Amino acid sequence: MGRDNLRTTAWFAAIFFTCTSEASAQAKHPPHEFELRAESPAFWKLVRHDAKLETVASGFGFTEGPVWDKAGFLYVSDEEINKIYRVYPDGHKEELIALGDPDGSTLDRQLRLLDCASVLRAIIRISPNGQYTVLADHFEGKRFNSPNDVVVGPDGAIYFTDPTLDLPQGEAQEIPFQGVYRLDEKGEVRLLTKDLTQPNGLAFSPDGKRFYVDDSQQRNIRVYDFSPDGTLKNGRIFGEEPGGKGQGVPDGVKVDRKGNLLVTGPGGIWVWDKQGRHLGTIVVPTQPANLTWGDKDYRTLYITATTTVYKIRMEVRGFVPYLEQRR
Repeated sequence: MGRDNLRTTAWFAAIFFTCTSEASAQAKHPPHEFELRAESPAFWKLVRHDAKLETVASGFGFTEGPVWDKAGFLYVSDEEINKIYRVYPDGHKEELIALGDPDGSTLDRQLRLLDCASVLRAIIRISPNGQYTVLADHFEGKRFNSPNDVVVGPDGAIYFTDPTLDLPQGEAQEIPFQGVYRLDEKGEVRLLTKDLTQPNGLAFSPDGKRFYVDDSQQRNIRVYDFSPDGTLKNGRIFGEEPGGKGQGVPDGVKVDRKGNLLVTGPGGIWVWDKQGRHLGTIVVPTQPANLTWGDKDYRTLYITATTTVYKIRMEVRGFVPYLEQRR
C-alpha cells in the first residue's frame, strides 16, 4: 500500500523519541582521538597498523542507517533532521526523503531501500524518487513500538528489531514487549523472540547458521542458532560491551566474510572473532551508532557517528547479505 510522504510542519512537530537522553549524552561526550587499539594480534589481520580514518561528510544532526549503493553513494539516515540522504564520497549530499526519525536501513534482494521508520512505527520500502510503501506496521493487530534496525536473511525474508527506544512521545506502547521479527514476501509477520530488553542491531553469519542481536539495555550481544525455516534456537550471550552513560552501547553490527563481527560500543567499533573474543577496538572521535561495508570491493567500513560520517579501509571484505544472495 503506497502512501504519499508526510511533509507538513505539524507532522514534524509531533516527532519526539525516548532515546533522546542517550543520544544527547553521546553527542556531548568529549571526542576521542582516532586509535587502533588491539587486544589480540589477530586484530591486525583485519585492519592495517597504518590505516587512516577519513571524514566523508559532517554537519548532520544524528546519523544512522548507512547503506552503500553500488551506484557510488551512501544512504544515511538523520534522526534529528528527519531526512534520509544520498551521501557521495566527496561529501556532497542530496535529500532523498523527509521522514520522521528514520533509523536502520538495508537493501533487499532487488536492491531496493528498506528503512525502519520510527515515527510511522513501520518497516517501509523507499523508491528512488523518495516515495515510500509501508511493508508492515502491526503484529497481531497492535502497532509496533519503533522498528530500529533491519537485515535481509539467508531465506530472503526481512528481519528487524522493535525496541521502545524511539517510541514517539505521547503515543502508547501497544505490544507489551520488545521483539525481534521476521517479515516474509507475503507480508506475514512472525515473532522470533521477545527475550531481549531493548533489541537493536542485528546480523547473520556468512554461512547463515548464526543470528546476532544486540541488546542495548543489557550492553551485550546475543547469538542464536538459525534454522532454514526461519526460527531461532539456543539463544546465549556472545559478548559484552560495558560502559558508562554517554559512552555508547551495542548498536549497529556488521560481519565480514570470515565471520568476524564489528559492533558499535563504548568509544568506537568493537571487533570480535566468531568465537566471541574481543580482538580490538577502532576508536572513533565521536560515538558511532551504526556502520556498513562499501566501495566497489566492499572493503571500506563506513561509520555513522553522531554528526559525522567516517570511513576506514579494512583488510577484509565485508559480508553483504543481499549481494551474496543474488549470486
